[in-house]
Amino acid sequence: MLKVAVLGTGRMGAAIAHRLLASGHSLTVWNRTAARTEPLRRTGVTVAGSPADAVAGVDVTLTSLADPAAVDTVLFGPGGAAAALAPGTCLVEMSTIGPAAVRALVDRLPEGVSIVDAPVAGSVTAAASGRLRVYAGGPAVAVEHVRPLLEALGTVRHLGPVGSGAAAKLVLNAALLIGVAGVADALAVARSVGVDREVALDLLGSGPLGAALARATTADADFPVALAEKDLGLVLDELAGADAPLVRAARAALATAPDPTADIAALTTLEHL
Repeated sequence: MLKVAVLGTGRMGAAIAHRLLASGHSLTVWNRTAARTEPLRRTGVTVAGSPADAVAGVDVTLTSLADPAAVDTVLFGPGGAAAALAPGTCLVEMSTIGPAAVRALVDRLPEGVSIVDAPVAGSVTAAASGRLRVYAGGPAVAVEHVRPLLEALGTVRHLGPVGSGAAAKLVLNAALLIGVAGVADALAVARSVGVDREVALDLLGSGPLGAALARATTADADFPVALAEKDLGLVLDELAGADAPLVRAARAALATAPDPTADIAALTTLEHL
């Protein structure tokens, strides 16, 4: 089993940490808001005072953070983890920050430290039960080194070099958020033409938006509007001038949500859409 540092224990990071602990791995955790580490501390997990302290003596460092700025601060800011990473260890970057940001990390890490980008698809409940879908990018030798860790979380697919996993996650999130925004629009049409919401949901569930509807009505997930809007911003940043009107429309719909901390399912309850 591996000695692992988990940097970032928000809902998904905490679920991943609990799953790794249950799978027999040795954990040290750190989070900017220390209170979020308390449930893990109560299980006997070591809580570090800084990212640098957390990665001392570990085999693998796993980051699960909100955005590229957070990753940069945690790795390279005061008390950051990067300078304390030992040769032969691996950084597993599981945040959704886009392929360009992941590739930019390679030359900033100490010599001898490998990197695998491994964002996940699935809910917090799926993380707790080891049913995530993990999309990995990086050298084959590095991916194989951390595969036992990642397979504790779910099904692992190695997609190619560093940045490949991050790129795949943007594709998946773009499709998901366009679909959920499409459900919201279809429900707005239903309201306008006098179709009862429950009838509309039943109709949509058996149609082409069925998978998006399932996500839009689940109580088993936590994908805040603010993070979803951030992800679509990353998608647009990577497009290099290409047009993507549905991505732009989905991002605009997210911007209308009154509560940025609410799950993306909130889109389907906004009366003005």
